[in-house]
Amino acid sequence: MATLKDIATLAQVSQATVSRVLNDDQTLSVGEDTKHRILTIADQLGYSKHKSKTNLPKIKQKIAIYQWYSQQEELNDLYYYSIRIGIENRARLLSYDIVRFFNDDKIILDASVVGVIAIGKFSQKQISNLEAHKLPLVFVDSDTLTAGHHCVTTDFEHSVMMAVDYFIDKGFHDIGMIAGEETTSDRSQTLTDQRFRTFKNYTSELGLYKPEFMFVGEFSAQSGYKLMKDAITTLGDKLPNAFFIANDTLAIGALRALQEANVPVPNRVNIISFNDTAITKQVFPALSSVTVYTEEMGIMAVDILNKQLIQPSDTLTLTKIATRLTIRESTL
Repeated sequence: MATLKDIATLAQVSQATVSRVLNDDQTLSVGEDTKHRILTIADQLGYSKHKSKTNLPKIKQKIAIYQWYSQQEELNDLYYYSIRIGIENRARLLSYDIVRFFNDDKIILDASVVGVIAIGKFSQKQISNLEAHKLPLVFVDSDTLTAGHHCVTTDFEHSVMMAVDYFIDKGFHDIGMIAGEETTSDRSQTLTDQRFRTFKNYTSELGLYKPEFMFVGEFSAQSGYKLMKDAITTLGDKLPNAFFIANDTLAIGALRALQEANVPVPNRVNIISFNDTAITKQVFPALSSVTVYTEEMGIMAVDILNKQLIQPSDTLTLTKIATRLTIRESTL
């Protein structure tokens, strides 16, 4: 029969800590991952005295990941891929298995699935479909607080303001934006990009907003190329000296359009992108970008879900992950 000492040895904690966790001591200050590790080891060793006192997840229970993208779309977008990697790595550390679904998959969840993490942006109908599984839900990269679910997002507001402030500090007051527009994967809802909204509101407050400097299209390199070509053609000599671009993929296309038109970057046009995926350092000039901690977003989502499984609560949380501005050769 397993003993407290056996569990403590495998969990690398003291016997006292094991005892207090198994007895659901609410005054004990240890991390949720430590609690989960102790409980799963106890289950694995067949230590049953605690089972009537806890509903903690057992070893090899599963977390389902649901992507609003198809698998091919995810391969083309390192942002969402990185979030998923963060989720999977953290889940494995906490002894959960993973089952993945993309937006073109039929979701079938067996009894071993204890919770769902949804990555991306979803319509109310899609959220309702996920709710029908009656499992704890956490959303990543969308604000679902009003829909009644925990969520993890990027701090878009301060990120955009930080980029605009940088341009202003460098003496640029004609600042353009290339933005993306999205729809939910079921095509039922068009989504206004929060970066676009914040840029418009903040530059308006500063007296710098000029609608003729705003260009909106799809989130793709081809769209970025087309939008910047449109800007070059329509604005001519009035082309802004600085552009904030809503993601790296758009920025890659915009950079190509500038280079084809012999518009030097950064001597004539400065660029700050968003997300700071690996491609920002693989182009010339290397792109300045707002660094988003995507893996940490995934990690946080797992921790929130794990906490709900360990200690269910009616209190909802919106967690915003801070960013930083990484300056490279595309800005002066």
